[in-house]
Amino acid sequence: MALPPAVQHISNHILGQLSKSAVRPLLVALQGPQGSGKSFLTDLVRTYLSGPPHTLNVVVLSIDDLYLTHDGLVSLSQRFPNNPLWRGRGQPGTHDVELGLKILMSLKEERKGLELPRFDKSLFNGEGDRLPSDGTGTIVHPPVDVFIMEGWFIGFYPINSQELETKWEGIWAEERRLLDLDETVVGSKEDIIAVNEALKGYVDMWAFFDTFIKLEATSSPGSSISSLSMIYKWRLEQEQYMKARNGGKGMSDAAVKLFVDRYIPGYVFFADGIFKGYIVPSDGKTMSRTAAYPQWLGRSLRVYIDERRNVVGVENF
Repeated sequence: MALPPAVQHISNHILGQLSKSAVRPLLVALQGPQGSGKSFLTDLVRTYLSGPPHTLNVVVLSIDDLYLTHDGLVSLSQRFPNNPLWRGRGQPGTHDVELGLKILMSLKEERKGLELPRFDKSLFNGEGDRLPSDGTGTIVHPPVDVFIMEGWFIGFYPINSQELETKWEGIWAEERRLLDLDETVVGSKEDIIAVNEALKGYVDMWAFFDTFIKLEATSSPGSSISSLSMIYKWRLEQEQYMKARNGGKGMSDAAVKLFVDRYIPGYVFFADGIFKGYIVPSDGKTMSRTAAYPQWLGRSLRVYIDERRNVVGVENF
């Protein structure tokens, strides 16, 4: 059975990076928007690389499994009651970054008995909670050849205040118009600034990854429709697919729109960081500046997909 093209491209890239490095495990970040198929593709990549002829020890973790506990999520929303982006899980700031760092360090040091965290989104009426580490989760058995962490904002970097202001007045104003976004759902400028500050805490976690794979939605040439609009289509398809099989339990179409709206600021403000990192310009009086550059540059893969999730192009970066 032939592999889907995206799986073949991703697997070949990982194998190529493995052949160039004697260090194990190879730490792979995989980012793609909601509904793009990143979890599905990651599972297929793991299955393919784990089987013959490669027979690699591949471990996969979703960044969703690093969410704060239910108590932690509730505490966050109570401390910032006016920020709609922190009313529930999903955004930068809603994860246990220290736990993520411990997992990545344990993998690098090949510690035995590492149990991967699990977040059950069905608990507390859909608000979710992290399950206890009691030995019933996935136990990692070193040596690990490949570790893949997948998620919608992996590799997103914070931006400096100048860039934030420029995007707020420019591309963000345009996307708000194109996608009919309500500030009570997507947040004010102050709310975006708060998420930007929280994103700074993730930079140390991103620094572990050796290579990066980005799934990128791309609209037809000359289209006046935002490529981000495909996320709504994909997420709605997922919800309708689920409802068709569980007796109709799930979100309405309108609720799916509001659900996706909350994620749009992240793509607009922070996604470029995958390619350039974080730079604070000098103050004009000195030449000094603060910078954090992605170490995966020159070793990564961009996979372009259309609205049907077909691969329409690949590019190294």
